[in-house]
Amino acid sequence: MTSVLTISPHRPFLDVLAAGILEETGGDPLALSEGIILLPTRRACRSLRESFLRRAGGRPMLLPRLMAFGDLDEDETLFAGFQGDGLAAELDLPPAIEPMHRLLALTRLVMAMPLAGTKEKTPPEQAARLAVELGRLLDQVQTEQVSFDGLHGLVPDDYAEHWQITLRFLTILTDAWPGYLEDQGRLDVVEHRNRLLEAQTAAWAAAPPKGWVIAAGSTGSVPAAAGLLKAVAEMPRGRVVLPGLDTLIDDDAWAELEQSHPQYGMKGLLDTFGLTRADVPEWFPAIGSDDTARSDGRATIHADRMRLISEAMRPARTTDAWRAMPPLDPAAMEGVERLDCPTQREEATAIALMMRDALESPGRTVMLVTPDRDVGRRVAAELKRWGVEMDDSAGRPLSGTPPGVFLRLLGDAVAADLAPLPLLALLKHPLAGGGEALRTFRDKVRWLERLALRGPRPDRGITGLHNALRRHAREERNGRTREQALALIPWLDGIGAMLEPLMAVMARDEATVPDLADAHMRAAEALAATDEHAGPSRLWLGPAGEAAANLAVDLANHGAILPPLSPRTWPALLDALMSGKQVRPDYNLHPRLSILGPIEARLIQADLVILAGLNEGTWPQDPGHDPWMSRPMRDKFGLPRPERRIGLSSHDFAQAFCAPRVVVTRADRVEGAPTVPSRWLLRIETVLRAGGLHAGDGPSPWRMAPLHWLDWAETLDRPDAIAAAPRPAPKPPVKARPRRLSVTEIETWMRDPYGIYAKHVLGLRALDPLDADPGAADYGSLVHDALEQFVRAHPDDLPADPYSRLIEIGQEVFKEHLAQPGVWAFWWPRFERIAAWFVKQEAARRPRVQEMHVEVSGQTELQGPAGPFTLRAKADRIDLLRDGSLAILDYKTGAPPSAKEVAAGYAPQLPLEAVIAQAGGFPGIAAGKAVSELLYWRLKGGDAGGEERSAHKDSAPDALAAEALEGLEGLIRVFDDPATPYEARPHPEHAPQYSDYLHLARVKEWSAGGEDGA
Repeated sequence: MTSVLTISPHRPFLDVLAAGILEETGGDPLALSEGIILLPTRRACRSLRESFLRRAGGRPMLLPRLMAFGDLDEDETLFAGFQGDGLAAELDLPPAIEPMHRLLALTRLVMAMPLAGTKEKTPPEQAARLAVELGRLLDQVQTEQVSFDGLHGLVPDDYAEHWQITLRFLTILTDAWPGYLEDQGRLDVVEHRNRLLEAQTAAWAAAPPKGWVIAAGSTGSVPAAAGLLKAVAEMPRGRVVLPGLDTLIDDDAWAELEQSHPQYGMKGLLDTFGLTRADVPEWFPAIGSDDTARSDGRATIHADRMRLISEAMRPARTTDAWRAMPPLDPAAMEGVERLDCPTQREEATAIALMMRDALESPGRTVMLVTPDRDVGRRVAAELKRWGVEMDDSAGRPLSGTPPGVFLRLLGDAVAADLAPLPLLALLKHPLAGGGEALRTFRDKVRWLERLALRGPRPDRGITGLHNALRRHAREERNGRTREQALALIPWLDGIGAMLEPLMAVMARDEATVPDLADAHMRAAEALAATDEHAGPSRLWLGPAGEAAANLAVDLANHGAILPPLSPRTWPALLDALMSGKQVRPDYNLHPRLSILGPIEARLIQADLVILAGLNEGTWPQDPGHDPWMSRPMRDKFGLPRPERRIGLSSHDFAQAFCAPRVVVTRADRVEGAPTVPSRWLLRIETVLRAGGLHAGDGPSPWRMAPLHWLDWAETLDRPDAIAAAPRPAPKPPVKARPRRLSVTEIETWMRDPYGIYAKHVLGLRALDPLDADPGAADYGSLVHDALEQFVRAHPDDLPADPYSRLIEIGQEVFKEHLAQPGVWAFWWPRFERIAAWFVKQEAARRPRVQEMHVEVSGQTELQGPAGPFTLRAKADRIDLLRDGSLAILDYKTGAPPSAKEVAAGYAPQLPLEAVIAQAGGFPGIAAGKAVSELLYWRLKGGDAGGEERSAHKDSAPDALAAEALEGLEGLIRVFDDPATPYEARPHPEHAPQYSDYLHLARVKEWSAGGEDGA
């Protein structure tokens, strides 16, 4: 009996394997159960079990023992009782080191190494990430069974200095690590696996099992596994079944295979066996797809499909053979479609539509295969439109799952002393419950956000938040809001008590990892509790919660390996330790649809196979650069080049491409950047041309997938009709319209009535930014405060050194903000220049001034059709001059309006303040006084410091005031008419430069041009 066979890629591997075994055993249940089948992965074992059940029509049967030899442990080796006729010696093998134990031990060794060129030690989080990379190198070396002894001769003196530094760093693995493992009585996981495989190989060579053994689906890429495969092949009843051995490629090309070729691994395996391809027959060639219980009954693919993919993967050095290539039958591309999509969004939606469409056919299965996890997640999300729950079998990082994010946010918030942004992110996380009903808790979080976290950052910790709430309560006029601010204080105490374990440890100078992890998890459990569920039952729920709980246990068991560290580094270290952990679903959520990575999809087929993300750099992935060794160094050391990963990936693609029905998809742009089609697609096109299926610039040889998939994808989110949004023009009843406005709001009323409607009728106010740095408005307020205090302190004569005095007052006003780098670097120098200009201006102006009024509030009442209307103002400064007239000044840290705008009535602030002054509306200023000056003092802080601008170049101030009063009375009459709408930006050329309500008015939807509609 031939001991090494193959199953061609066009035949469903596991179905054909199961059918052949059943035919061979003749339905004898005992003959079937006495066998052992070795497969590469546990998923393949599950799928083969399903294949047996399909062949048996669901009747009970005793299956052979199915084992994933890539995951062997002591309980699954020959020493568990299936070794054969002879007795095996007791296996004396040190246990494998736990993954977290190894990671933390390597991290400690890295932390002990000084950074290159310095005496500083590597920070813990950086050391953890370097430890991950060291672990990968260690796994590669042990997988390839290479000794580190050759490492010292890798870097000649003429190599770049950084390679010398790298070699010194790798002494962690050559000098320190072996001794550590010996002290611990442990083996690396890969070395442990190698020894198990070697022990299994030796035992079976000495005493083969009584029953039959089949090793199927492996390409022998792991040397220790290759040895086991050789032992199986040499057994009297042992056979090795290879996946998709290429028997079509010519011998010259076979001899030139490079590491990036899909057959490279199997060529090495056959060399190990001492066989050629001619020695490897097909496994039960008479069994076709009709005999493998395929749901669609489709016949096998045309033989030229396999020739096409074989030629497309031809080694580069032999591609000249394409010139003499025999013609391809057009049937080679039957069942293959290609879909090029504009972006990943359309690609994912079109794939979801294909998968949903397949569910309309009873029993039909679909398998999406892609290494692009973003595409997989998008497709799973799109399928939820139709209530189809899917999960990407490749999983996702623990750090991106709800429990992982919650733990990270908790660490960030406490490390930042409960700064607004990280604290709010934590409290708004779905797992945060605070021991209350979720709705109640979230209502309180929203109040906390509004009353304490918006605006400038409060002081640190719970005390700082207390102070912010008390300050808000003192300043708040609304009684309900004031009560709410005070009610939040005891609630905050409760949140502080939940976080106290972690805050206390984080306040130390140093802390151990077990202490930090324990405090972190206790705080997380307390905060995750609700009134109905305990914190642990919510936090550790499901696969992601279980993975997070396992991480907590690992840190408790092994965290003491690391030395005590600064608690401030803990969040970054935790994030680094999480990053390598993947959370995979316990089971497939759908019986007929699956989303798989290329590794998970090995040996599995479906009625429809969708190969997605076929762009260069995604599939195949960019091999990148090894951080430890260059390619020549890897060659000399005995490690495969990074391109070997492309070879494994290309084998996955070639196998999947030979399914009866295949759709390949790609996106023209990813994240806005143009993409290049995968090299495999380009090679297939080239071979199709060489095979006569694509002549010159004629139509593409691909059978392009119907564009209705893209049309449907676009239609899903497109409304039946798009009506142009009208300009908002609400008409509230007169009694709801405002009867009291400030002079600055009158300007808004004229330029953008909708802004007045939103603010005074709807009662909407823009929220301050979170953790806000003082902006331009805050800067203007600070300047105003400083100038006001100076003028009040010296209303008559200036002090002896007015500049120094103003600077002194400015320092007092700015003191809470000077610690901010932006304020110190930009604002304070500007204020110094403003102060110099201001005192010079004051010195020249004071002889003309009899009396000054600063930051004075006033009002006057006007009559309208609907009743009295109050106009109010707060003037920056009003000077009573010695000639008995008034000068009204407005400080502008921004650009003041032009005299033309003032004369046109679109900047009525100063003229309306003159109206109030003439009416005696400002305290301390008699009515009837003439206004001789309306001035803007532009305090821009440039080289000159400031400048004075008149608001009345061509008009007398009294005349401007009269015109403004007339215009305001007309405005009141118009808006007292219930038919007058509060239109949004009725005159775009005069629209305000900024408004809090642009999004509410949906300006960009109805404006003809840009934001202002111009």
